[in-house]
Amino acid sequence: MQLLTKIWYLLTHKSFLTLLLIVNVAGTVYGYIWYRWQLAITEPQFYIFVPDSPTASLFFSIAIIGWLFGKNFKLIEALALITLVKYGLWAVVMNLWTLVEVGYIGPQGWMLVFSHFMMAVQAILYIGKYKYTYVHVIVAAIWTLHNDVIDYVYGQMPIYSNITKYANHIGYFTFWLSIGCIAIAYFAYNRKEYLRKL
Repeated sequence: MQLLTKIWYLLTHKSFLTLLLIVNVAGTVYGYIWYRWQLAITEPQFYIFVPDSPTASLFFSIAIIGWLFGKNFKLIEALALITLVKYGLWAVVMNLWTLVEVGYIGPQGWMLVFSHFMMAVQAILYIGKYKYTYVHVIVAAIWTLHNDVIDYVYGQMPIYSNITKYANHIGYFTFWLSIGCIAIAYFAYNRKEYLRKL
């Protein structure tokens, strides 16, 4: 228990949070640059829904800024948790699926696997910092599922050229991944409420 307390102290120390903010801002900028070619062929009304992973890390960056100033941006925290876990795991699966299909993803592919897995990990590590309510979970859930509709009904999903033939299967997987991530956010809130009432 003492070890966990020390780890939590380190994770929530302002110096570490500042470093984490720098890493996430850098990842967010890189992510938006990575999506520039897809945004170039995207209709303007869909711009906000295309760069999923960098938008998730942007939410988390804003949440960290709040923590550094002693504030909780509750809706942003709910969005960060759900979307970081969702798109973190989604990108890991898509890159590994590509590896199975073509036998090679290269250094950039492995970098994406690692960085996106860490996106999901950091979201879970900071569950103790979130102060969102069930209303924020509902709003974040609507955003997340609406994004799935934009991606798989209006064809705005991230393009993985080697597995686009599986778009229907990817859409089905993504929907249930969204449901799972929304459930994580809801149960995290419920657990905090339960502990608060003890």
